Formats: sequence, structure tokens, C-alpha cells
Amino acid sequence: MTPIEFDGSPTPSLGVEWEFALTDKVSGDLSNSAADLFTLVSEHCPARRDKVHKELLRNTVEIVTGICRDTPEAMADLTATLAAVRAQTEELGVDLYGAGTHPFAQWSTQLLTEGHRYAELIERTQWWGRQMLIWGVHVHVGISHRDKVLPILGALLNYYPHLLALSASSPMWAGQDTGYASNRAMMFQQLPTAGLPFQFATWAEFESFVADQKMTGIIDHINEIRWDIRPSPHLGTIEVRVCDGMTNVADLAAVVALIHCLVVDLDRRLEAGETLPQMAPWLVQENKWRAARYGLDAIVILDSACTERLVTDDLADLLTRLQPIARDLNCVAELARVGDLAAHGASYQRQRAVYRKTRDLREVVRSVVTELS
Repeated sequence: MTPIEFDGSPTPSLGVEWEFALTDKVSGDLSNSAADLFTLVSEHCPARRDKVHKELLRNTVEIVTGICRDTPEAMADLTATLAAVRAQTEELGVDLYGAGTHPFAQWSTQLLTEGHRYAELIERTQWWGRQMLIWGVHVHVGISHRDKVLPILGALLNYYPHLLALSASSPMWAGQDTGYASNRAMMFQQLPTAGLPFQFATWAEFESFVADQKMTGIIDHINEIRWDIRPSPHLGTIEVRVCDGMTNVADLAAVVALIHCLVVDLDRRLEAGETLPQMAPWLVQENKWRAARYGLDAIVILDSACTERLVTDDLADLLTRLQPIARDLNCVAELARVGDLAAHGASYQRQRAVYRKTRDLREVVRSVVTELS
């Protein structure tokens, strides 16, 4: 069994990856124009081209930060790259669309990005792989030592429903309201290495799992483990992949700040000698489903005693508890925005409100695009 080295981060650094769909300005449908956009960014914004990445489908671009100290720095980095990309979208007649799913696009008209890795994924996953018209946000937080990773990851799962409920932005699929706040969360877990992580007690158990995955041909590289929360050993981070695509910078900043504060809080508690609380996998799984289904109206399970509470009520107390951490991490204002988001509604609620008013899914697309302005 080959050891998996964890390149620990000396500080709780921050990195953010933000996925966008490309939509046609006239029809609102998805546009397979990512390759042309990459070319324009490389020509006109060479300083930013390394922060704009391709994804599985040609309708998608991903904007990433460098290694940042805090949420304001990460948002400034993203905003600069976002401006560079949007300066090129006008020429192509497309918009950036930041949500977890598109309300009416059909998977059968989408083109695969060139590359062996993507072709192999579709060959293996077939219909489910082709269905993946989904977009999310990934947040990396630096961890100093590998022995902290799995206890923090396990405890962080207790806050899975909070993060998913706040970010939920995928209520519609192929012209239908799914009844879910996050249909993306339900879709993505159909891939064979995606979904909730296994809760390992030791790093050696994780190494053994990865060895089995490689031995049986399930994966070739550790990055092919697509868990909702996963270790990223080569970066020295925990990567939180719970969240749907975010529709605007302010909401994104709020969720990024919450993730940063949660991970640092758990890290400090572990350093102080606390045994971090974890819940049984079946409770974590139920919480994921409840948040995906009901969003900010979810009644979530809080602990192994099966205490239940409305997720927004628990968020209010959580924000109060995390205020000292937020001061240390320079994100007091961004964390406070979580309370506003919970009170005034998440993207899935705003999208449904637009559809109730207009009965036009193109107006839903337009509303999401406009929020990014």
C-alpha cells in the first residue's frame, strides 16, 4: 500500500472554485462555447488565464482563486477574474449563469470537452454521466497535519445541511420544478465515486480505501474520488464540495466565510484536546436529503441523540458562536451576511418566485444572470 502524503498547510489558507454555465443571451439556453471563451481570455487577459478552467462539458467554465488568507482576499481574486471573463462573453453573445442547475436545458444537446479523462468518465458512467448538467462551488481550507483531516471532516458533516440549504439553487430540471431545493445534490451522488464521504477513523484506513479503489480500477488518481467533502492531500486542504452554484458574490462570500470559520473552529477545538462530535452515517445521509428537499425549511438532526431543529434557528446560534473566529479570520461582515441570506431567502426560493410571477423559465435564467451583475 502506497502512503498518501499530506502536504500540510502552515496556516488555515483559503481557496475557492466557482463553476458557471454559459447561456445564450437571446434564448437563455446553454451554450457550448467554453473553448472559444478560453481562447479569448488567453488572448486578452493572459494574466488571468490560469484562473479560468475547463470542465466536463463545453457549456461550463470554472473560475478559481490562488491561495488566499481570508474571505475578502478570495472574493477580490474571484471578482478580478470574473471581470476579465465577462469582458469576453459579450463577443460570444453569452452570459455567465451561476446556479446549481439550468431550468430547461436538455442534456442531449451538450458537448463533451475534449480529453481522455472526460471521455473515460462518460464511457464508464453512461446515461448518468451525460445527465450531469450541474454546477457547484468548492472551498478549500488549509489543514496543518494529516491527523487532523479526518476528525475535522467527520465533524464538518454535522453542518452539511446548513451549507446545502444556504446555497441551494437547483430547484428546476428539464422544464420541471423537481420539488427539491437542490436537485444538483441528488444528481451528483449518482456517479460511482461521488456523494457523502466514508467516515474513517485513521489516515491508514483512508490510505487502504484509496489502495482498494486503485487496485480494482475504480479510480486511477485520488482526485477521482468526488466526495461532497474530501481531503486534498497535494494541496494540504479539506475541500468542501457541498454547495450548489452561487448566483452572486455577496451570497458566495457569506457561505465561504461560514465554511472557513467552521473548519478553523473545529481545528482549534481539536488542538485543545476535544474529541470532535460525529453522527452516524445514516443520520448524515438523512440530513443531506432533508436539506436537498426542503432547503431553509428543513428540520435537521443535530447530534447522535437525534435532537432535531429548524436549520435556520440552528444557523442563528451558530453565527453567534462563530463570531470570535470570524474576527480572527477577517470575515465578520461576510459571516453576518449568512443571517441575511437565511432570513431573505436562498436562490432556489428566488427562482421559484420569478417563475410564479412570470410562468417563463427564460425569465428564471435572466434573473439568475442579472444577480451576478
